[in-house]
Amino acid sequence: MTDYGLAPDQIDTTKPHPARMYDFYLNGKDHYEVDAEAAGRVLDVYPTVRLNATVNRGFIHRATRWLAREAGVRQFLDIGTGIPTEPNLHQVAQGVIPEARVVYTDYDPIVLAYAQALLIGTPEGRTAYVQSDVRDPERIMSAPELHETLDLTQPVAISVNALFHFIPEEDKPYEIVRKLMEPLVPGSYLMLTHSTHDFSEETWRNVIQVYKESGISFTTRSQSEVGAFFDGLELIDPGVSEPHQWKPDPGDRPETTRSADINMWAGVARKS
Repeated sequence: MTDYGLAPDQIDTTKPHPARMYDFYLNGKDHYEVDAEAAGRVLDVYPTVRLNATVNRGFIHRATRWLAREAGVRQFLDIGTGIPTEPNLHQVAQGVIPEARVVYTDYDPIVLAYAQALLIGTPEGRTAYVQSDVRDPERIMSAPELHETLDLTQPVAISVNALFHFIPEEDKPYEIVRKLMEPLVPGSYLMLTHSTHDFSEETWRNVIQVYKESGISFTTRSQSEVGAFFDGLELIDPGVSEPHQWKPDPGDRPETTRSADINMWAGVARKS
């Protein structure tokens, strides 16, 4: 692991962390016992949470390829990156457009510790990492690393996947998205996924309780509430949909996946 000046005591291993719990759902290795224990309690009340995480990753990959191939996007800003899980966003984007540029952003020290894995891309492209909290969008958008990597006079796709359900209303999540998109030029995009209670309210009451007992805020939102993140933007067909239903690849069988097993909305929208 590359040393980024990270002191060991900056990583709190006494409390569960959502990024490390997500790593557990994806059968990763970068979590601690406290994360596995909390994630295990989520599995008890939501047995298909691992499928949820896998479907979410599938959407990210398809949407990134679509943005690079069909929309011609060459620049990506991934906020709430989490622990690297291959293929990472830059690997997907640069697999289509070798010269694609990607900036990753997260506030969790453990993500910073693994950031080197996010900085290895194609010779033609560029990647960078910014340690910052999504609740401070001005800091993200003014970061020197961002401006050294991305050209904001050209379109940028912002990726905020499985992030805003950790941002409660008092932190003004819709205003955060507006401030992130505001400095971007027309032709830029927003890619977003978000957990919902629309298909199984009881399940999510139990899941939210587990996160609350772990000291983690969690807020599910309805389809219309998720759709509000895209206000002022042009939604790409099929709109705010279940992630496995969003432009499935040939050979996918989205009709075989139950909505109540996924409990998530996804969408991609363009700034006009």
